[in-house]
Amino acid sequence: MHAAHRPDCRGHCHAIFGSGRVRQHAVGQNFPEPLTIRIPAPNPERVQLSGDRVEDSPSSEFSSLPLHPALLQAVASLNYERMTPIQALSLPPMLAQRDVIGQARTGSGKTAAYGLGLLSRIDPELNKVQALVLCPTRELADQIAKEIRRLARCLPNIKLTILSGGIDKRPQLASLEHDPHIVVGMAGRVQEHLALGTLKLDHLKVLVLDEADRMLDSDFEEATREIVLQAPKTRQTLFFSATFPESVRALSHKLQKQPLEVTVDTAAAAPEVQQHFYSVDPERRLTALAHLLSVHRPESALVFCHTKRDAQDVERQLAQRGFSVLGLHGDIEQRERDEVLERFANGSCRVLVATDVAARGLDIKTLAAVISYELPSDADVHVHRVGRTGRAGSSGLALHLCSPREGERLAAIEQRLGIQIKLQKLPMTALSPDRPLPATVVTLCIDGGRRDKLRPGDVLGALTGEAGLVKEAIGKINTYDTRTYVAIDKKLAKRALQRLREGKIKGKNFRVRPIGWDG
Repeated sequence: MHAAHRPDCRGHCHAIFGSGRVRQHAVGQNFPEPLTIRIPAPNPERVQLSGDRVEDSPSSEFSSLPLHPALLQAVASLNYERMTPIQALSLPPMLAQRDVIGQARTGSGKTAAYGLGLLSRIDPELNKVQALVLCPTRELADQIAKEIRRLARCLPNIKLTILSGGIDKRPQLASLEHDPHIVVGMAGRVQEHLALGTLKLDHLKVLVLDEADRMLDSDFEEATREIVLQAPKTRQTLFFSATFPESVRALSHKLQKQPLEVTVDTAAAAPEVQQHFYSVDPERRLTALAHLLSVHRPESALVFCHTKRDAQDVERQLAQRGFSVLGLHGDIEQRERDEVLERFANGSCRVLVATDVAARGLDIKTLAAVISYELPSDADVHVHRVGRTGRAGSSGLALHLCSPREGERLAAIEQRLGIQIKLQKLPMTALSPDRPLPATVVTLCIDGGRRDKLRPGDVLGALTGEAGLVKEAIGKINTYDTRTYVAIDKKLAKRALQRLREGKIKGKNFRVRPIGWDG
């Protein structure tokens, strides 16, 4: 949704993702003229919109829709001024109870679109599961649930339960006993509860597949199909994703009834994303990565690797070079994963190294740069990677390292984008020694959360009151069921930690510890 304030566009202009021209660059320049890339939209019959905004008109306002007054009130309270393109195109048919396939880039407002759609179908007096949202990761489930709860804040007594894997079932069982109206979850865990009889879909009105392309991966496909078979045939079925391969279209034909396909042109919707494709020798790939980070110095960078082993090696070697870096891969426990994501999101870690699988569901709204340590074998994955930067109206940076053996992958990306890519040499300044990216923020973890009636305002009050910190020294404060994370300026972290340990928050003592920092 378009909010009142849009961040300024920042960064260098090297390769622009959007207008459809290719420019030659002058020989000898460290940073060549922009290589301008446009992602072509697929052609099936659909409602399609190009551009990153809906023109100011009555039809672009939420008030033009037949939404419940409480939903309009919630939208206004969130400062959502006008609908984004995917919302303007998909909400009218969803409110008319049509099946919809919605395709738009990450960060386009898809969650709010189907969130408003399904909330419009909920009967608060009927204490049965009426809407089910399936997604591939726990992080995405948490983000979806958070957005739907925000949209439902003015509706009476709407109950939502998250069913994610990798955590204890017992709290989920207790939550299901309270008859939620909405369930958001991962297919495997939802399937388990259906098998146990603790979840029933007899009254389901709306089924949503978010990141539908990922829901057909081998890890999720069987569970997804079994869940759908247990849902009433009279349901409304909504598919949302950034890409729709043929496998998803085939599933749509089986599960949806005359769906309306809504597409926001991926290229036109993207703000300026500067892309570099660099030619590198395989044995110098890590050195090239470190130098590019030193040259561009992004506030945050997500580095994509093919394998878990590569991700671990890159994380270790960047850390040895002095970079503020963490890794995200299949070997870490869920709690550690949560803390890694928290630190990356709040700025106490500058570089995150991950596989594409491990990065699913990440929703970092202000990601400054994405880097492909190797080119992906699937061109759609390239689109996914690039779509993670340049969001919320800001510019973005995408750097891609390509060795001679990756020629076929480069050709596939060229075919997908409909352009010819000229590989660049590393900028001359990248031959200088590394200049590591240190973090200027520290994350403190408070062992108390929503169950202790803690709110972000309580923590902020304790820090600006007893601890005596200025508000500007305090970053993001995120509260969960049993934990609260707060970002603090590193220069004041020791003082904040001492005061929180010695003092009280909302009249109670809580255990407080720093994460990844020894002072």
